[in-house]
Amino acid sequence: MIEVKDIHKSFGELEVLKGVNLEVKQGEIVAIIGKSGAGKTTLLQIIGTLDRPTKGEVIINGERLMAKSERELAAFRNKHIGFIFQFHQLLPEFTALENVCIPAMIAREKESEYKARAEKLLRELGLGERMHHKPNQLSGGEKQRVAAARALMMNPDIVLADEPTGSLDEKNKKELSDLLLQLRKEYGQTILLVTHDKELAGIADRVIEIVDGTIEK
Repeated sequence: MIEVKDIHKSFGELEVLKGVNLEVKQGEIVAIIGKSGAGKTTLLQIIGTLDRPTKGEVIINGERLMAKSERELAAFRNKHIGFIFQFHQLLPEFTALENVCIPAMIAREKESEYKARAEKLLRELGLGERMHHKPNQLSGGEKQRVAAARALMMNPDIVLADEPTGSLDEKNKKELSDLLLQLRKEYGQTILLVTHDKELAGIADRVIEIVDGTIEK
């Protein structure tokens, strides 16, 4: 499903990733842990095609991503990868429904089709009464569920979550953990989590730790 081969990443003289190898199976939940600055988010961004490695290869479903152009990567990312970020990254001037629709709008789908799909996702995530509210009218947990719906909008193969509980209280952390398990059960997504949250890491099938730019054996 996902193959990460000998990934190195440097920023000037600073080498953040130092030869990372990782395989993730279809439908697996993998938590990536480690101290701040260890390279967790950098690795997630490379897997998600938001950044390129200095050296190495990422293969998803047999496709070698580093051989693709930026335009090809953007199209691949939109179709195959959903993202959930710590601070939601919702557009404040858009409603919850409009935020969820953005990936389909980028893909130039028909509005009648993607709008119905977005409404269905929001109802399934318990936001049927909140879909026409803007982010400043939503709680932290509701914003994160909108972000989850947006991540699922294109029915991606992979969901990447970067510290998704980092801005949530205990109640909403538990709800998000339950939601991720529900998503895997209902939609079959492969989920990679970067987290400092031990309880969130506890839902994973496997936990890997990055220490000083490499995966600790």
